[in-house]
Amino acid sequence: MALAALVLLSLPPARHALESSMSAQMLLQFPWLALCGFALAGALPAGWRTRVDRSNAYGISGLFGIALLAALLMIPRLLDLAVIDARIDLLKTLALVLGGMALRVSWRSAGLLVQGFFLGNVLPMTAAVGQLYQDSPARLCNAYLLDDQVRLGRMLVGLAVVIAIAWSARLVLALVRRESVAALPAPPLIPGSAAPGNR
Repeated sequence: MALAALVLLSLPPARHALESSMSAQMLLQFPWLALCGFALAGALPAGWRTRVDRSNAYGISGLFGIALLAALLMIPRLLDLAVIDARIDLLKTLALVLGGMALRVSWRSAGLLVQGFFLGNVLPMTAAVGQLYQDSPARLCNAYLLDDQVRLGRMLVGLAVVIAIAWSARLVLALVRRESVAALPAPPLIPGSAAPGNR
């Protein structure tokens, strides 16, 4: 299904529709392509996953690559080139699919600490770019109108805030759950059995 969706998204009618506006390209096409990669990563052979994990301890390499990719894809010139140059558009598609795959193999192994560091860098960058799109008096992308640029800027700032709140809520729930487990009383010893420390 992920391969079928990827082919569908790569067809000219779907590509032109999703690249018809700056906000559609960044907030619809980008996530859908990354989601295809995320799904495809689930079909990787176990041997491949093992080799990837060796060079991706705690998901650091994968998340670093995703952060770099996000920074590049927010450059207005790249959005312009993806619309007019099929080669750049193909590279963008491949990069987003690989980014989605990297997210799947990296996120869970990263743990809360590395996840927080990753989001603490990417979300402020996203909000800053969104504010830049809103404040710029001129069009940053020749292929798109200024109104679309301002609309995208507002959406990027809102998206960064929503993701930050959602992840913070997840962090609080995880810490509460951990504290609850730690506060549970130790199971009683069965009469006649040795204490764990005396074995």
